[in-house]
Amino acid sequence: MNPYVPILALMAIGGGFAVFSVAAGAFTGPKRYNRAKLEAYECGIEPTPPAAGGGRFPIKYYLVAMLFIVFDIESVFLLPFAVAFDSLGVFALVEMVLFVITVFIAYAYVWRRGGLEWD
Repeated sequence: MNPYVPILALMAIGGGFAVFSVAAGAFTGPKRYNRAKLEAYECGIEPTPPAAGGGRFPIKYYLVAMLFIVFDIESVFLLPFAVAFDSLGVFALVEMVLFVITVFIAYAYVWRRGGLEWD
C-alpha cells in the first residue's frame, strides 16, 4: 500500500466535509434578503463613504507589523539555538550573542523613535 493513501484519504474527507457544509448552508439557510442584510456590517453604525483619496492608514499599523516580523524572526532563530546549544560550541555562542545585540540595537532604536508608543 502506498504510504500517501491515508493522507489523500484524509484530504478527500476534509474537502468533502467542506463542500457538504457550504452546500447544506446554501440549501437550508433562509432565503429572505433585505437591504439591511445586504449592506456591509459596521458594528451597528451606518457605514460612511470612503475618503476621496481612497482613505489613508496611519503608518503606525505598518510599523507594528514590521516590529512583529522582526521580533518573531528573532524567536525563530533563538529556538533551534537553545535546543542544540550543547553541540554547537563557542562559535555558535558568539554568533548568537552578536545576533541578540543586533536585535537589541533595533529594539532600542524603535524605542527611542517612539515606535512602541500608541497615541
